[in-house]
Amino acid sequence: MRAKEESYLPGQDPRGFPRVVDHHYLQTMGIPLRAGRYFDARDIAEAEKVIVINETLARHLWPGREAVGKVIGPMIGVEWRVVGVVGDVRHSTLEEKPGGEIYLNFRQSGGLGEGRAVELVVRTSRLPKLLVPDVRAAMKEFDPTLPSREFTTLEQIVDHAVAPRRLITNLLGGFSFLALVLACIGLYGVIAYSVGQRTQEIGIRLAIGAQRSHVLRLIVGEGLELAMIGVALGLIASLLATRVLENMLFGVTATDPLIFAINAAIMIAIAVFACFVPARRASKVDPLEALRYE
Repeated sequence: MRAKEESYLPGQDPRGFPRVVDHHYLQTMGIPLRAGRYFDARDIAEAEKVIVINETLARHLWPGREAVGKVIGPMIGVEWRVVGVVGDVRHSTLEEKPGGEIYLNFRQSGGLGEGRAVELVVRTSRLPKLLVPDVRAAMKEFDPTLPSREFTTLEQIVDHAVAPRRLITNLLGGFSFLALVLACIGLYGVIAYSVGQRTQEIGIRLAIGAQRSHVLRLIVGEGLELAMIGVALGLIASLLATRVLENMLFGVTATDPLIFAINAAIMIAIAVFACFVPARRASKVDPLEALRYE
């Protein structure tokens, strides 16, 4: 099946042209393979012209069908067979929606990439700054006219792209932590005060023969029950409010169960502590003194 010309013309790609890459580029960049294969040694100039496309373009051209094996063309005068589908890549910001993208093998591009900027991609386990002299020497040996002044790590590119989002996230994280601390202080204060008001009740229970451990479990259990109700209502309100944050998140969902569980556990732990400390203190008081407590 042939794709419609208007669906893949390079002029409709915001990047202007298909990306002409070396046959190791996709693996080096860690772009995941979704179907088919990457470029390899068999894709020489004399072999059948092949391309790799991204998921977005595959879904656009052949929705619900397998893209591998399909033919696109004519493009730069020839037809191209799709041999692989790779994951989408965001090239500038996280907010950018991936567009259709075509990767051509440098050895089969027919000079399409000539006159354009050339990027050398290197994957290494060494520190990037220690690798620069070796890369510069290798480039000079290959072609002394190639410029080799600018070296940028992928981490630096990603940091630049996410810098605005990271600033907002850090601010929101700081305010969220402050809100959590204030909530914990308020919860402890309210529960500790309410338990302290029951000192006389605790004295009466001890005076009529109640065990201190039983009284302690009773007070903590009642406080924990109230805290659980409050946490449940808070979780419901949080779930309703997460819609505001959905557009500011990347790689996680606004309803991440781990985050909700951690916050709920912190609040419950504070509630238990707030019940336990004053209840334990009151249970150690002499019953006669507790009965005179005002």
